[in-house]
Amino acid sequence: MSDLVGLIAPANRLTGMSPDSKSAEVQAQDRAAAAQSAIAARHLRRVGGWLPFTRIGRVAWPMPGRPLSRERLTASWNYWWQAHLVDLLVDGAVHREDRRCADDAAALLRGIWVRNVAHWTNAYYDDMAWLGLALERAGRHLHDTAGTSHRRALHTLRDRMHDAWSPELGGGIPWRTTDSFFNTPANGPAAILLARTGRPDRAVEMADWIERELRLPSGLIADGVWSRPDGTRELDSTVFTYCQGVALGAETEAFRLTGSPVHLDRIDRILRAVGDRMTVDGVIRGAGGGDGGLFAGILARYLALVATDLPREAAGAGELRSAAAGLVLTAAQAAWDNRATDPQGLPVFGPDWHRPARLPDATGAAAQRIGGAVKSSSVPERDLSVQISAGILLEAAVSVTIGSSEHTGSATPD
Repeated sequence: MSDLVGLIAPANRLTGMSPDSKSAEVQAQDRAAAAQSAIAARHLRRVGGWLPFTRIGRVAWPMPGRPLSRERLTASWNYWWQAHLVDLLVDGAVHREDRRCADDAAALLRGIWVRNVAHWTNAYYDDMAWLGLALERAGRHLHDTAGTSHRRALHTLRDRMHDAWSPELGGGIPWRTTDSFFNTPANGPAAILLARTGRPDRAVEMADWIERELRLPSGLIADGVWSRPDGTRELDSTVFTYCQGVALGAETEAFRLTGSPVHLDRIDRILRAVGDRMTVDGVIRGAGGGDGGLFAGILARYLALVATDLPREAAGAGELRSAAAGLVLTAAQAAWDNRATDPQGLPVFGPDWHRPARLPDATGAAAQRIGGAVKSSSVPERDLSVQISAGILLEAAVSVTIGSSEHTGSATPD
């Protein structure tokens, strides 16, 4: 693991080796709190603008059109963005015991259910896996949000992930219910969810499937593989930052479940490949706005999981933890240094953390759904996804700086 030395250095510089480690913790917390406040002020609203005890994340700021205009009423509904917003709010509640974040997380879960026409599910397995993870974390960390309906929803989503396993087709689980594309963005979060909800064997199977079917010669993880009607399989070798993130998360959970060093070897390889191929001057590279706005933040979340939750006693785990922490902290510093400021003095983050952010306005196109994906606004900083991603990064930096472990108690979650 000597190749990780270059990645470890930033962690040594930014975490506890400053003259005052307490001030580093305060700084990380203050930055994350500012990002949370900005999203709450600019994006969080009641469903329909009026429904009590609900929240929903507006997909753009400024919003398109006037109140009740066609542009505003038909603004894109992005289920998986909302799931990540729940996860982000849980971070704030866990790291700072922020009551507003906890209350908004519960209200947002109600809002998602209402906005999704009184359903927790949809046709996309990756979407459902993300919401399942958000529900699981909310239930585990914010006990007063874990009502009966949320527990039933979590079990429903967990069972959907488990039952979609399709070895007869060469899977994996597919991207969506009507598809034969088996991809990392569905199998990665599904593996993490199953590991945390009492389905350890399938979780490890999914991690192994990703490694066996989607590992590239570069060491990175490919997007997915098509299973064609004639039985042939076609690899889509496109690489995305969030694919590396969920693979790291799945392997971290698999190691916690099994203790097998093979999972540490995979984490080592992915970390080195990410540092070599998916950073700019050591900063995780961006993927624009729209759906791509979330990609780097997802990688940051699971880098932080490696940094905080790999068991310290495992051989080589210390180097892996430090390398992952270094990537998070370098990116967090860059994102903060390159932020813009809105008229209320709150931060606005860009899609590329190594470049200065721009302050958006209401001109130009807002994010729009095209097929199964969401296209960026003409100014990506306008997109909720971009702001959530930076928020996740800054909360990941808090996790690394204060040593906040995702898991407590048993190394094998119930």
